[in-house]
Amino acid sequence: MEDCGSITEKVFSNGDVYVGSFKAMLPHGKGKYTWSDGSVYDGCWEEGKMTGGGRLIWPSGASYEGDFSGGYLHGFGVFNGSDGSIYRGVWRMNTQHGIGRKQYQNSDVYDGCWKEGVREGSGRYAWSNGNMYIGNWRDGKMCGRGVMKWFDGDLFDGFWLNGLRHGSGCYRFADGSYYFGGWTKGLKDGHGMFYPAGSKHHPLRGCSDGKNEKRKKQLSNISSANSESVKPKVKRTFSDRISSSLLKGSGSISVRTMSQGEDTALDESSRDILACDSSSALSQSSRDDKTDLLETGSVACEREYTQGVLMKERIINISRLSGKSKQRLKFHAKEVKRKSCVSFLEARRSYYLMLNLQLGIRYSVGKITPVPIREVRQSDFGDQARIKMYFPRKGSQFTPSHHSVDFYWKDYCPMVFRYLRELFKLDAADYMMSICGDDGLRELSSPGKSGSLFYLSRDDRFVIKTLKKSELKVLLRMLPDYYKHVKEHDNTLITKVFGVHRISLKRGKKVRFVVMGNMFCTELRIHRRYDLKGSSHGRFTKKDRIDETTTLKDLDLTYEFHMDKLLREALFKQLSLDCSFLESQNIIDYSLLLGLHFRAPDNLISLLEPPDSLHKVETNPDHVEGGISQGELSIPPRGLILVTHEPSSVSNTPGPHARGSTLRAMSVGDQEVDLLLPGTGRLRVQLGVNMPAQANQKVMQDESASVQVELFEVYDVVLYLGIIDILQDYNMKKKLEHTYKSLQFDPLSISAVDPKTYSKRFLNFLDKVFPVEP
Repeated sequence: MEDCGSITEKVFSNGDVYVGSFKAMLPHGKGKYTWSDGSVYDGCWEEGKMTGGGRLIWPSGASYEGDFSGGYLHGFGVFNGSDGSIYRGVWRMNTQHGIGRKQYQNSDVYDGCWKEGVREGSGRYAWSNGNMYIGNWRDGKMCGRGVMKWFDGDLFDGFWLNGLRHGSGCYRFADGSYYFGGWTKGLKDGHGMFYPAGSKHHPLRGCSDGKNEKRKKQLSNISSANSESVKPKVKRTFSDRISSSLLKGSGSISVRTMSQGEDTALDESSRDILACDSSSALSQSSRDDKTDLLETGSVACEREYTQGVLMKERIINISRLSGKSKQRLKFHAKEVKRKSCVSFLEARRSYYLMLNLQLGIRYSVGKITPVPIREVRQSDFGDQARIKMYFPRKGSQFTPSHHSVDFYWKDYCPMVFRYLRELFKLDAADYMMSICGDDGLRELSSPGKSGSLFYLSRDDRFVIKTLKKSELKVLLRMLPDYYKHVKEHDNTLITKVFGVHRISLKRGKKVRFVVMGNMFCTELRIHRRYDLKGSSHGRFTKKDRIDETTTLKDLDLTYEFHMDKLLREALFKQLSLDCSFLESQNIIDYSLLLGLHFRAPDNLISLLEPPDSLHKVETNPDHVEGGISQGELSIPPRGLILVTHEPSSVSNTPGPHARGSTLRAMSVGDQEVDLLLPGTGRLRVQLGVNMPAQANQKVMQDESASVQVELFEVYDVVLYLGIIDILQDYNMKKKLEHTYKSLQFDPLSISAVDPKTYSKRFLNFLDKVFPVEP
């Protein structure tokens, strides 16, 4: 037996050789292992497994230098493939997983997020010929919002699916013309508008057949990444736990060298060739009789496509429109250009912002966590309570090197938010890993009404939103009272805030962020979402725009919710406290965000069943205390069962949206309760989380019926609630009051009311949504 630390050479019977330190017959410490096939590992070992820093070289010429753990490539490292490709980034269990940069053998470069060896998340792919895509990826293919820029100046900004344009988007041509419309599986589909570059610039110029052929060739070089050419073939076993054979048989270490079938670049030969985008020209059949019109005036072209085939076309001569119509058209084009055609640089900046945000949060949380615990002081809220740091791309004494742009980082009131995270029972390591971990962040496809960007952590626990400067001032001003309110009220429904940060880019561009809990990160699926203000003006959603992910408004709500009496009392007690706090901070225009999980989409109409059938519930009678006399309405309804709380039977780990003690309920004898649903585990009932209720919806009766009968459909639901949008200051809104009056809005239906009136109206509305049981 050799002592750990002594250098010894050992030759195994199969020809393998190890030179280095041993511990109990196992490589431990520094050492070099040479396999009989020519593979070599030189680095750190821990009890027979490659662990720590090291370098691994294969006979094919491929090499890896970086972190190892338990015999796997795990951590940060650089892989040089035998084909000349280079990957520099994060690994997990022999697989590219996290943020990394890969340069392919043909000089293509991908810089962004990886998951299990494939491109997934936000990323930037630059082709060697000058084409570039920045946006979202899924399973190695362009998927979600993204911007593609071609080397000839053309640009597409819109939505993608499985590597093909799919959904709404804008195609901007190098000559300055635009096409706004929809695509389905890479083909134009539906209505769209084509705007030429200008009246002096012939829309057909340069769009001859020769130009079309040239464009075909150009587009073929950057076609939407075909799945066959994108999905990597990375093997999951470089060393395949190479130390395992030390414990058996001959005692030598065998290595299964990886077949270096590495992730290939988006190969030209395997891409689909996109047909020439016919938005750049009118159809040939309509050219001859419209050429004069196009040459003499400014035009727009309204088109309708079906699976890539032009079905209808109408030329609009802008110069002949009335002044009012022309102004509307110009305004529409300007707005669409501003909102829909996000420039290439803007999309690139959004990607870099995400990377900068992760770097900054990792730095801030790591810096503040080791500080000894103490009471929060008044100075922790002041202007000097800031952490500032410069993050150069090449790295510094305090910051790592990175593949984003140089930026300045500012963390506001770090000590206060550290204690807020502790009050919310949020572990610092979990917080960092959720936001800054391998999976990264993903940008939500559509910005909010205010134009803010939203990012969502990969585990859906946290929402990150960009702030206006005015909103940041409101938040910092109310932070001392917010901290006090959260500390005193465990069950507050007000948005949980975990951090506020600012990123400064070159030329003085500053972007402010707030990190909040995602209240819809729940065990149950959310089937309906509502944003409720207690207002009627404009508070509805067009039916053709509604799907499961749509957040509906006040006038869309057709339910009223009946709850256990004690649960309702607790809810309205806290709502009153929270509204009083917001009122004291001069805040208005906030909302109650309401999420519904339906127990059964087509549940029974409970009121039509015999009374005794409402209570024949299969459950353990030992768990249910207190009864409901025959003939009473079952609250919670029959599909949702409240049982006495047993901490050992339910997870007490709070989510980022939940906090506080378990609630009491009358229906089980004033006991703390959990929720049981058939087919699920026990769920902890807290204020705003896992709250069972009965949703009653009025049914339209037949007008021909001679007897007036009021019918209801009754559903078993689980409610999730929270107060959001808490940064609208009354004094700021008051400045816009003259605008509201000039537009003849009803002042009681909008935000131009004082905070006291707003909170009163808000609570009165909710009192009707959650009526008291008769």
